[in-house]
Amino acid sequence: MKAKRALCMLAAILLVVAMMLMFLTGCNRQVIDTTFSYDNAILALPDGSVISGKIESWKDYDDGDQIQVKIDGTTYLVHSVNIVLIKE
Repeated sequence: MKAKRALCMLAAILLVVAMMLMFLTGCNRQVIDTTFSYDNAILALPDGSVISGKIESWKDYDDGDQIQVKIDGTTYLVHSVNIVLIKE
């Protein structure tokens, strides 16, 4: 009796975990972000100009919404809403 009850509890837990994973991935979201490198970037600057090019390096700051990106030898510090990072 105890073994049957334990098996039912295990099945219920697995079902709940499977449903949670389906919910997270069903919303077009990644459960784990595995993209750590990008090839190109498009930046919108405050004066209205747009910079695009091949990324030499980039850094995402943990304590804010800024991204520092280096394109063609120039380093830009932009807010995350003003940049598109592209992985080809």
